[in-house]
Amino acid sequence: MELIGVKVQMPANSPIVVLREESGRNRILPIFIGGAEAQAIAYALEGVEPPRPMTHDLLKIMLEELGATVHQIQVTELRDGTFYAEITVWHAGTTSSVSARPSDAIALAARLGTPIFAAEGVLDEAGHVEEVDEEGDESGDDPDEMVEQFREFIDNVNPDDFAS
Repeated sequence: MELIGVKVQMPANSPIVVLREESGRNRILPIFIGGAEAQAIAYALEGVEPPRPMTHDLLKIMLEELGATVHQIQVTELRDGTFYAEITVWHAGTTSSVSARPSDAIALAARLGTPIFAAEGVLDEAGHVEEVDEEGDESGDDPDEMVEQFREFIDNVNPDDFAS
């Protein structure tokens, strides 16, 4: 999967991360995520280095200090409207899989350059094929426009917006 970026889904002002299949049907996989995770992913994509490590930066640093390598992350399933992911880590000759929220796994992958995968069943259920116009261009959102929409969301978000 290719990490396209983060976007704000209107009218609810809900951030989503957008993944696209790199081969096959080139399906788009949108996943609703939290504002902090959306900001973390956007920062990683833009190469923004915060003055102090954010949570995902800290995890990256810890893994590197321990000599562990993140082999891949995979969005493994969609159950009852919730996406699940696993982070595959190599350390000291062994491979381990760690369950994670897709947003956290993707934020980590964006920092490490780790490949992102999605299970075929997840793509079948939640993916959609991107529309193509008459000139053969994708009619999906421009990544720069997605980042700008997210910046506007972050600038205008209020903690009360997340209260249920």
